[in-house]
Amino acid sequence: MNLILASTSPRRREIFALLGLPFEVIPPKFDELVSVHRPIRDEALEFAMGKARSIAIENRDSVVVASDTMIRLNERKFGKPYDESDARNMLRALAGKTHQIFTAVVIIDGLGGPGLNSVAEVSVRMRDYSDEEIERYLACGESLDKAGAYSIQGQGRGLIETIEGDYLAAVGLPLKPIAGYLQSRGFTPPLDVEKLYSEKSFLNWQSFN
Repeated sequence: MNLILASTSPRRREIFALLGLPFEVIPPKFDELVSVHRPIRDEALEFAMGKARSIAIENRDSVVVASDTMIRLNERKFGKPYDESDARNMLRALAGKTHQIFTAVVIIDGLGGPGLNSVAEVSVRMRDYSDEEIERYLACGESLDKAGAYSIQGQGRGLIETIEGDYLAAVGLPLKPIAGYLQSRGFTPPLDVEKLYSEKSFLNWQSFN
């Protein structure tokens, strides 16, 4: 099996590697154009599909996995910040509030399988942190490549009060639907996914018990 992760994200690569299967990482050729009118679930799924298709078209005998993460606060969508000022504004908007993280996963199976379209929703409650705390966090350099301008698995943990849902989905790549699909196609990952989820041994996961 030629397994490809269509991604530029180090955190998605790290999560995907937990499966213990050999895979290749190829950056997708896809531009994300956010629409204020499209439902966030549909948009995250469309972005993940666009990433997967951009790689699958040139790798037809492969299983291509792609993902996309977006955040919603009320009806406002948050992607990655454009710059530090945009990151600051995002963090101020999220402070003391509960928002939702939507992570879509798409698998295009060039080996004859049906593929997979899946969206996980996670609810995150932020602390009512101060502007001073925002500035300290921005100085650590985590914000600019993260949806919502914070990293759950990094120092951004200090900004979070609670998380409800799949931690790995919140970080950027839920493994359960991916592992389930691969198993259905006869490719059993060495990783015991249920054990991983019960032990929560990945980065900050256990701190959300």
